[in-house]
Amino acid sequence: MAKPKKKKEIVHLVCSETGDRNYTILKKPGAAKLELKKYCARLRKHTLHTEKKK
Repeated sequence: MAKPKKKKEIVHLVCSETGDRNYTILKKPGAAKLELKKYCARLRKHTLHTEKKK
């Protein structure tokens, strides 16, 4: 019998400086937390974005 597939979960990337949720991604459950430098439209520059669940 096959193992059931784990569904991907919806995760938001939140700007560390403004607190805006700028990006939404699908991620495998159990993976490490993401911290990426992404573009923040409010500040008009690249800032550190961290993962936050819905």
